[in-house]
Amino acid sequence: MNRLQQIEQEVLAAGREWMRTQLEKRLQAECLAVDMVSAKTGEALENTRWRTMGLDTVVGKVDLKVHHGFCPEEGWVCPTRQAWGLKPYERKTPELRARLTYTATVVGSYAEAQKLATSWGTPVSDTSIHQCVQELGPQAQKLALPPPVPAPSEPAFDLVIMMDGWLTRERGPDWSAGPRRKNPQRVEWKEIKSAVIYRLEQRAENASGRGLLLEKHVVATPPDTSPLDFGQAVREEAMRRGLARAKTVYLVMDGAVWLWDLADDRFQAAVKTLDFHHAREHLNTIAEALYGTGTQRAKDWLAAQVKSLRHGDEALVVNRLEDLIKSQAQARRPTKSRKTIAREVKYFRGHRDHIHYQDRENEGAPLGSGAVESLGKQLQRRMRGCGQFWRRSGLSNLLKLSVLAKNDDLHLLWN
Repeated sequence: MNRLQQIEQEVLAAGREWMRTQLEKRLQAECLAVDMVSAKTGEALENTRWRTMGLDTVVGKVDLKVHHGFCPEEGWVCPTRQAWGLKPYERKTPELRARLTYTATVVGSYAEAQKLATSWGTPVSDTSIHQCVQELGPQAQKLALPPPVPAPSEPAFDLVIMMDGWLTRERGPDWSAGPRRKNPQRVEWKEIKSAVIYRLEQRAENASGRGLLLEKHVVATPPDTSPLDFGQAVREEAMRRGLARAKTVYLVMDGAVWLWDLADDRFQAAVKTLDFHHAREHLNTIAEALYGTGTQRAKDWLAAQVKSLRHGDEALVVNRLEDLIKSQAQARRPTKSRKTIAREVKYFRGHRDHIHYQDRENEGAPLGSGAVESLGKQLQRRMRGCGQFWRRSGLSNLLKLSVLAKNDDLHLLWN
């Protein structure tokens, strides 16, 4: 080991031991000051006695002498545990549980969370971290979030909402089926719906010119959540973030039908935009149907349409697409190409009012839904890793805690 590294580790270990000793002294003093009464009834406890209570903390284990006593209504109770909000036999402090839970939401697996916790001086098993998540998850799902308090003289602002869906794997009904079972349904793919909400003023760029969001808030709901329930969750979070006070609400999504049905139901007044990159992909599909995959004619045709679409000639693009259907050449194309072109033209016909990209750029609004797609990738790194096949409860608990962590609301579980 490098000598410098050795010295640093020795000092860190000594510092942690000093902090552990100081914490143990402070907590022991608190234990002695706790009244020997039931927190529920307020009556004095009977048959009081001393017992040792071990607690795992961020700086190591502490052993405390605490009183126990008998309450006719509750049985044997520990006033110190009641005063500190600890359940019977709970060994981890709230701060440790908070750190372990946060770690579990940002790394790729519980095993990685265990290694990271050990590296910052808290050796704990991955099973113990998993238990923290499963204990706190149900509390998180019932948590009522308080609305933010607006500033007295808050200036007008624009709100951006992006929505999307992504897939993860759950254990199917035949997960434990033996090798003799024919066509076992061991794995099921399930969609998790997610959203990102932010104020337009929070968009910025880093030193290299890459876009970033200074502040954003996210929503993600468990598998099998209906689009309407997801939409209600997004609307509630948007209301917390100022939807009712927003000057303009911009909604940016890809072309999934359920998203646009949801937008018409929950966000009728929003300015809706089809993600530009998805629009380009659909134009590319038409180009390949017209001139073949990878041909120069297909590339030239695509470039011309994308340029027109991006710079304010979206009506011209739609008219060109409509002309493709009416042209005599359409009848001579192979059946597969005709069907592809007809399908894609219908797609743009339905989104005629959602492709005003030059107008949105002039307003400073986003043209793509990259923020919510980035959120999906972040969540997938945690919940769709190699070899991960979830039970519904485990997935739902981790997902809700991940959302709280990303919104900086995890502390509300202990307030």
